[in-house]
Amino acid sequence: MDTFAIRTEGLTKRYGQLLALDTLDIAVPTGSVFGFLGPNGAGKSTTIRLLLGMARPSSGHARIFDTDARDVRSAHRSLAYVPADVALWPQLTGAETLELLGRTGPGVDRGYRNELVERFALDLSKPGRTYSTGNRQKVALVAAFATRAPLLVLDEPTSGLDPLMEREFQRAVAQARERGQTVFLSSHQLTEVESVCDRVAILRAGRLVEIADVADLRRLHRSQVEVTFAGTAPQLTDVPGVGAVERLGPARLRFTLTGPPAPVLRALATADVTALTVHEPTLEEIFLDYYDEVAR
Repeated sequence: MDTFAIRTEGLTKRYGQLLALDTLDIAVPTGSVFGFLGPNGAGKSTTIRLLLGMARPSSGHARIFDTDARDVRSAHRSLAYVPADVALWPQLTGAETLELLGRTGPGVDRGYRNELVERFALDLSKPGRTYSTGNRQKVALVAAFATRAPLLVLDEPTSGLDPLMEREFQRAVAQARERGQTVFLSSHQLTEVESVCDRVAILRAGRLVEIADVADLRRLHRSQVEVTFAGTAPQLTDVPGVGAVERLGPARLRFTLTGPPAPVLRALATADVTALTVHEPTLEEIFLDYYDEVAR
């Protein structure tokens, strides 16, 4: 029998006339990494506020393991939270902050915490008021990943991190899964979610569009390719992944590419290609494609 770290049924939140979240039904299996994906304003932060008991639902309910999310004292014994915009106590050093968070939470693995401090290149001797946005984020991430809490709720957790630290974040998420912890990751970055998550819920305008395996999302990477060539044009008919082929001039083609590039590269190798440019879709373009697919 499946057990769930998070379960919502008909979860709805209104702010006056604004319907911020509309009958959300999700179930997050224990021990999984679950992505919560959508553009800004989709309702992700509203959902997290309801899960944390920071807001009350207009209707429906949410449970953290077997506890009603509105029972904040009980529910928070099982979770650690990293907000999108981390604020630290200005007078406390990073070390003092980690110690305080470790004492007030469900326990901490101190050896692993020390390892994370090194990996995230975090100077714990400075007071919180001197930390940059990225370093404040690191403190919160180290505190969360080092905790023994069975559920980690992460809201846009890499917003202030550089690419090297993002890789460390991805490694820490994988290790949390190995430790049996559940990770609920809210993000608007498709690539971030793809790299670490097992399943993803896609939200738009407060409504759940779909819940999908991460593998199903990879088809959304529809890149736009432009080719300049000399002589005969490359033959792209029936090449897997190629679509919307358009002639831009006597020596230029434009087409879309979905999936692995090997088949089209073999086709292009038969022509005298003089220039090749690839435009990766923006997140907004990816979402629009996905919403269009769902609508169809």
